[in-house]
Formats: sequence, structure tokens, C-alpha cells
Amino acid sequence: MAYQSLTPEVLAQLTAALPGSVLSGDQLTEDYAHDEMISAGFRMPDAVVLAQSTEDVSKACKILYENNIPIIPRGAGTGLSGGCAPICGGVVIDLTKMNHILRWDLENGLVHIEAGVLLADLTAACLERDMFYPPDPGQRFAAVGGNVATNAGGMRAVKYGCTREYVRTLKVVLPDGRVVKLGGEPSKNSSGYSLLHLMVGSEGTLGIITEIGLKLIPKPKFQVSLLGMFEDLEACIRCVPAVKGSGLEPQSLEFMPRSGVVRAEKFMEKTVYPAKSEGTDVGAYLLTTFDCRREEEMDEIMEAAAEVMLEGGALDVLVFDNPNSMKTAWDVRRAVPESILETYDKVEECDIVVPTSYIAEVVDYALSLTDEVGLDIHTYGHAGDGNIHIKLCANGMEEQEFRARSDKFLDLIYARGKGMNALISGEHGIGAVSVHRLEDYAGKDVMDLMRGIKAVFDPKGLLNPGKVCTYVKD
Repeated sequence: MAYQSLTPEVLAQLTAALPGSVLSGDQLTEDYAHDEMISAGFRMPDAVVLAQSTEDVSKACKILYENNIPIIPRGAGTGLSGGCAPICGGVVIDLTKMNHILRWDLENGLVHIEAGVLLADLTAACLERDMFYPPDPGQRFAAVGGNVATNAGGMRAVKYGCTREYVRTLKVVLPDGRVVKLGGEPSKNSSGYSLLHLMVGSEGTLGIITEIGLKLIPKPKFQVSLLGMFEDLEACIRCVPAVKGSGLEPQSLEFMPRSGVVRAEKFMEKTVYPAKSEGTDVGAYLLTTFDCRREEEMDEIMEAAAEVMLEGGALDVLVFDNPNSMKTAWDVRRAVPESILETYDKVEECDIVVPTSYIAEVVDYALSLTDEVGLDIHTYGHAGDGNIHIKLCANGMEEQEFRARSDKFLDLIYARGKGMNALISGEHGIGAVSVHRLEDYAGKDVMDLMRGIKAVFDPKGLLNPGKVCTYVKD
């Protein structure tokens, strides 16, 4: 597709249609050139539209579509796959001003929001009403629209599932400016093809999500977190099937090697997790949370979970049974990736996902590549669903060299993953960073179907080009 550049004439059309909402020239900042994974794509857009309504998005799309100019939807920019990077130029449509909770329908367990509402704000507003929105991606200041666009997972996915399970309705602007409503408020829907679920996880390549109807559940009354301490990561991962199969339904189940915890605690300037258990060095930790509706049930769960971990090889188990201690325990887990970003000036990440029985093998193999690729390699992740986060890191390295070394690692880890029934991404999405690898995993027939769907929604290929299934060569 031969994309057109934004001409002064088209810019004038945008400005007239959306007065006070169009940025260009010196008004643009580098934030609009990338997401949090800068190496996945960096290019300044020609302009930015600060949309304040679905109508604004529709107006902008009509003008850009008629003039063959790429359209890139953007939320809070917290993605880790280059999903909102304008790698082909064009105009970014920024949805962060669309940040209102539109309507509560607690009788039916629903809330209707604009796509720019931040996850942290939605979560807090739900808890104030004794309701619970379970999806918990690590980045609390992500926009919920971005979570929907990537089908974000997070730490509670082991019990509650990913974002997709909570989306009931969507309002979507198509590339040519048409507005469609997908899904329905009832809990059942067998009314034709599920375009709603096709849109969830489409990463802004099929339409621009502007409004969302979400399912809520009653807030759990009681929670407890347990920290299992293990001699090494292999022993830690061996315990996961026992915890999952215990019938206790962990809300979250996270693994961390000792090295990651040391870095996180240094970053926090606080020591939380013991380094030894009765004289034995701790090599890995398994952090889990359980929730329930009755206090007596919580005591039973706590005792049973500790017993399962100890029988599964834990050196010891710590219990965090009040809000403050639970927050402190989970602050360590949240600080693991933050501390890595603070330590290195070059960071690449993959979030390969495998059956849980392969976690230890993937982690061991990843770490074994340190010398071969010449990068520092750090791992942690969601033990309950096999989603492993692998960060590739360096300081003072030229971008081209870092990119080449990272690509070598990714080629090797994904090749190894094929024999383990792995998938390329568990929650970050394909974006721009993995688009050239997806076909190798999915196969040509599946990719042809994806490209066919893309062509139906976006026949000109203008919406978020170079992402998911449309590969743009450098």
C-alpha cells in the first residue's frame, strides 16, 4: 500500500473539523513515537488528534481514510510490543482524554466506560461499590481500551481469565469513520459471528475501540497471600501443578528467582523476602493469593495451601494475611520488572507462553544463552498459566548491536518453544516486534485468514499498519 503523507491541506481539514484538538510540528513530543518498548518501533507521527468523543474519532478517520493516510490509535502508551508506534508515519489518534466512567449498572453487574479510563481508576471505583474488576495486568496506569485491544492478562488470570472474559459490549470506529456497536449486555449471545471477540485482541488493526461495557463480579471479602520458598527454580515450578490441582483456586500464582528479588528489594530499599530458610539458601519464590467470601473458609484455604506447598518441596511458607503485609509482598513482585528498567538503558522483552510443565525448561534454556548472545537475561512470570517474561538487557550498547543480539536470542527461544507447544505472546500482543515471527508459528493458512479479515475491516490497510499480520519491511 502506498501511504500518503499528511499535506497542509489535509491538516487544515483536520483542524477545521476538530478545532483545538490537533497537534502538529513543534507541538508533538517524542512520547507519540513509541510505546514502552522503544526498540519495537520509533517514528514521529505527522500529527496527533486528541479525541474527546467517539464522534471526534469518526471525524478524524473519515478525513484520513479519504486521503490514504495511516491511522494509529493510542491509549496510555504502556504497551510492550510497539503496538501504538506510528512506524509508517501518519496520524495518531490519542484516546486519553476519553477517560470517563459513563454508567454503572450494578443490578446487572456491568459498567460502561470510555476507552481512555485507566485501569487503576476503574479498579478503585469498582471497589468503592463493593464490586471487582478482576483483570490485573502489571501496568496499573494502562488505559482499559488498550487492555481490551491486546486482551491483556496479568497476575489474576490463573483464576479469573484475561480481559476478553469481561468484555460485553464495544463501540468501535471503523477505519472509514463508520461507528458500530458489538456484543450485548445479556450474559448469553449466540447471535451470529462474534465480532466482539474478534475485536478484542486485534491490537487496533481492525477498528478503534472508544467505549466498553464490562462485566463485574462481587468483591471478594477475604484474601490471603502465601510465599513459598524453594531451593531452586526447578523445585518451585514442580510445585505449581500441585497448587493448581488442589481445588483451592489460587487467584494468582507468580514465580521469581532469588536474583530478581534481590534487585527488586534494592530498588524498593526494603528487605521483605527471607534469603535463607533454616540455613538453606532460597533460590526461588512462589507467591500466590487466594480469595473467598467467608472468613472461616479463608483459614481452611490458608492451612491447606501451606500444606500443599510444603509437601510440594517448599523449604518454608510465609503467610501475609492483612492488607498491609499483602501489599508489601506483592510490591516486591511488581518491583521486579521496574528494577530491571532502572538498571539498564537497553531492554527488550518477550512473553512466551508454554504449558506450565515446561516453565523450568524454558527458563533454564533462556539463561543458558547469556554468553552466546552477550546480553544480561532476567526471567520471572505467571507460573499459573505458563506465561514467562524474559527481559534482555544491556548498558552502553549501540542500538543496532543490541537489536541484532536480541533478535538472535528471540530466534533461538522461539525455535526451542515450538517443541513445547508454545505461543509467541501470552499477553503483550504481537504489535510490531513479533509480526515477522507469527507466521512461522501460526502457519500460512491461518495468516491468510487473518489477512483476509484485516482486508474486510480495513481494505486500504490504513489502520495501525505493520502490526499483527501486516509486515512492513524496514
